[in-house]
Amino acid sequence: MDADVIVVGAGLAGLVAAHELTSRGRRVALVDQENAANLGGQAFWSFGGLFLVDSPEQRRLGIKDSLDLAWNDWRGSAQFDRTDDEDSWAVRWARAYVEFAAGEKRPWLEGHGIKLLPTVGWAERGDLRADGHGNSVPRFHIAWGTGTGVVEPFVEYAKQARRDGLLTFHHRHRVDELIIEDGHASGVRGTVLADDRSPRGVPSNRDRVADFALTARAVIVTSGGIGADHDIVRRYWPERLGTPPARMVTGVPAYVDGRMLDISSRAGVRLVNRDRMWHYTEGIQNWDPIWPGHGIRILPGPSSMWFDALGRRLPDPCLPGYDTLGTLRHLRTDPDLAGHDHSWFVLTRRIVEKEFALSGSEQNPDITAKDKGAVLRDRLLGKGAPGPVDAFVRKGADFVTAPTLEQLVGKMNALTDEPLLDAAGLRRQIEARDLQLANPYSKDSQVQGIRNARRYIGDRLGRVATPHRLLDPDAGPLIGVKLHILTRKTLGGIQTDLDSRALGADGTPVDGLYAAGEVAGFGGGGVHGYNALEGTFLGGCLFSGRAAGRAAARETG
Repeated sequence: MDADVIVVGAGLAGLVAAHELTSRGRRVALVDQENAANLGGQAFWSFGGLFLVDSPEQRRLGIKDSLDLAWNDWRGSAQFDRTDDEDSWAVRWARAYVEFAAGEKRPWLEGHGIKLLPTVGWAERGDLRADGHGNSVPRFHIAWGTGTGVVEPFVEYAKQARRDGLLTFHHRHRVDELIIEDGHASGVRGTVLADDRSPRGVPSNRDRVADFALTARAVIVTSGGIGADHDIVRRYWPERLGTPPARMVTGVPAYVDGRMLDISSRAGVRLVNRDRMWHYTEGIQNWDPIWPGHGIRILPGPSSMWFDALGRRLPDPCLPGYDTLGTLRHLRTDPDLAGHDHSWFVLTRRIVEKEFALSGSEQNPDITAKDKGAVLRDRLLGKGAPGPVDAFVRKGADFVTAPTLEQLVGKMNALTDEPLLDAAGLRRQIEARDLQLANPYSKDSQVQGIRNARRYIGDRLGRVATPHRLLDPDAGPLIGVKLHILTRKTLGGIQTDLDSRALGADGTPVDGLYAAGEVAGFGGGGVHGYNALEGTFLGGCLFSGRAAGRAAARETG
């Protein structure tokens, strides 16, 4: 045997699984199609959001959270409706994960040196129903170091295990086949790719130089999802989300290609919930791209007005930061919008300075560098927008600014093939919303949400602008942002039991085969069901990778 266990994929789930194995003395072959610069995979580029329940950070901010409340939110969001079949293990994974988030997760993170910012974000506020989708309270904890900081300890564990003779890196090795012999996973075959010194995230060559085969007593697949392959995204795009966009921006590096899903299926592994996916509606083109079609997601506060491509204000619950897939469904199922792939934020300089954050480690250099002084100076005490946000306002292809609404609409129309927006129509809608701000109460749901958000001290101090009229010249200039669909996550995948054992077509485990991370729907073939509560993707990689590594260590003991 070349190793006790082969781990396919050197992203976060794979690194966690490898650590669980090597810390128990198992020999690991870590196989990845990219070079050493890409250790940590997609997670390296993330904002580092982590879903926690009833944490000390929440309690210090006066947030009353509980396992019962979180489980109610998860079930309302997941809307599991295939519990006798494709969701049968996903439901059990979901319950186990929420219990983990309410219990062991935080001390386990601390045990690996992962610290959290003292603030807690209120992501994915939901569909405005107590029993529906969304977080009832803020639960989005950001790791010091962002996703880079979450990945860092597990990269160091892998490098130390290599020095100790327990782990072998097989970079530039692309797996093309799982070896299943007599019902047991015993290795992988594939292609050795030509050496490539491209920096992290930059596409690498696919030039074949040799074939390879590795054997082991068990195999763990942790190869990620489909977000970089728009053709696959469109192939599995569900009818309930309308028509797939003709043009999208890409929120993940090019190597997130979904290859191992079909390779696993050909080996007899069961794939479930492939129609479930998670894409954002607040994507913008990166003015300084790393990978092809590189898009960045705006993490919006609640105050920007959101309009469709024809200039109509989006209905409830399509509000900034509320219901990701509900908004995507509205934009893709309205027949009037079928030919348009974009929508618009209209806001003020005052809003962009206080409320705009950008997803990604490279867009948050202060947090990624763990520079507390810079965070305090730039985000709480400083004037103006944070540097990366200001750079997009100045250089981004999707941003326009103007002193008057009429001038702004003219510039917005210049960003589309034909002028679709009418300044008078936008003015009527904005003035109607502005009239709602004269009192501390309102019939407008967005204004209600803004005031509700400011009751939470974390939002009031660092995330939500003081309510003001959009057409107040003192709050300007006005800003228009053209928003694109941003591809991101696969919510379905390889069905697994609670030990991350991959299940075959008959629903029984394939001996010696495990799956973790996004390729397994973050656990069970779809732990999120139809909707994510955010902060749950990194956590799903951590939790499922840990389960896979521990189970494979037991099997190979």
